[in-house]
Amino acid sequence: MATTEKSTNDQAALDLDNITLETDHTNPSAWPRRKKNFVVFVGLFTLFNSVFDSTIPSGGIRFIAADLDVHNETQRVLPTSVYLIGYVMGPLAFGPMSEVYGRRKVMVGTFVLFTVFTLACAVAPNWSALIIFRTLCGIFASTPIAVTGGLFADVYRSPLARGRTMALSMAITTAGPQFAPSIAGFVATAGWRWIFWICLILAGVTLVPVLFLPETFHGCKPINQSTSSGIRSFTRPLHMLFCEPIITFTCLYLSYASAIFFMYFEAYPLIFQGIYDMNDGIAGLAFLPIAVGACIGVGIFLWYDSFLHRAKQRKANWSTIEEYQRLPLACLGGPLYVLALFWLAWTASVDIHWIVPLLAGVPFGMAFFLVFVALMNYMVDSYHEYAASAMAAASCCRSIFGAVLPLAAAPMFRRLGIDWGCSLLGFLSVLMTFIPFVFIRYGDQIRSRSKFRQGLRGT
Repeated sequence: MATTEKSTNDQAALDLDNITLETDHTNPSAWPRRKKNFVVFVGLFTLFNSVFDSTIPSGGIRFIAADLDVHNETQRVLPTSVYLIGYVMGPLAFGPMSEVYGRRKVMVGTFVLFTVFTLACAVAPNWSALIIFRTLCGIFASTPIAVTGGLFADVYRSPLARGRTMALSMAITTAGPQFAPSIAGFVATAGWRWIFWICLILAGVTLVPVLFLPETFHGCKPINQSTSSGIRSFTRPLHMLFCEPIITFTCLYLSYASAIFFMYFEAYPLIFQGIYDMNDGIAGLAFLPIAVGACIGVGIFLWYDSFLHRAKQRKANWSTIEEYQRLPLACLGGPLYVLALFWLAWTASVDIHWIVPLLAGVPFGMAFFLVFVALMNYMVDSYHEYAASAMAAASCCRSIFGAVLPLAAAPMFRRLGIDWGCSLLGFLSVLMTFIPFVFIRYGDQIRSRSKFRQGLRGT
């Protein structure tokens, strides 16, 4: 009976919820298709702003450093790293806030501040000011990373519809940062401040629909809620991180994957500008195969999603197991990650044509997308009501790794070389590939023993 009801809900989601499940229009899952699509559009558009801005300084850092008189190699990484430090701090506040005061207030308020500090970056008078403004940009840009999972969970009751929307968000998260360095590399020749003027224009265009975002979370509490309830809400992400094995190991894998993702923005200039003598703009185009790989990953996701849906319709036993609905994609993505790292490691050489290491970005993009979309969807499905807190915990950990490890990228590659530096990352990635397999084998037992989930069901 439960399987039949779940299949019915999935079909309703595929039809874009043309069947109204409830007559209460304050319930987002019963909203008209147009209104739901608008919510998704705003969430994805703000997410693109966030991830696009995260990497854009890397494409023009040579021009920024020269104009602001910065010569230290480690400092040149800071415009990207401090933005990610903002990703660490922001989600711990904004994820739980969205579950207390509602998604709209948090999304609108932080995006306005993000736009203001993007303007500040464009007019920054010196290096110190730029670093401060980039940190503040990162803090306020972190909201879509933490909140969109909850936003999509609010409007889509069905795991099938929600999963496909999450796949779109992960495609943007993977592909969005790849376009920024090439754009920056070209426009920085006209002046590095144009890098941030472009970001400001994009943010200004996005701000218009953001202002009309409806509230999707109707479990929000009054402003004068008790102190103990507020403290519990704001400590929830850390509680989930340290007390929930699914969250702990998901965060570990995603954090390591994110660190490698941002280390690529340090490694690629060393390879394509250093080894192959490309200029800034052309070297920035080397990131595009990663975006191509992400698009292929979307195709694989949609194929598996349809395969799973057909299995549910014929009531296959395996299709009702929660771990099989998401994690097989991560089991495919993990080995692809290892392959991409070793491919790049041993083909980046003056003796080998540049197209060979460049194409290593395709399996890398596929792997990054598949690992993230599988594990993030698994996490959201497991902690549906508190998806924003779960994603906040993941975002915090990812950002710590993404901010800190790239600082070691240049020294590591200088000491070990591109070959053994990437190989080291590949060997460590092998260990991470076991995590989704362990979840498939023991995930149901882990979830059944989760005191936190039991507590949520009792609230």
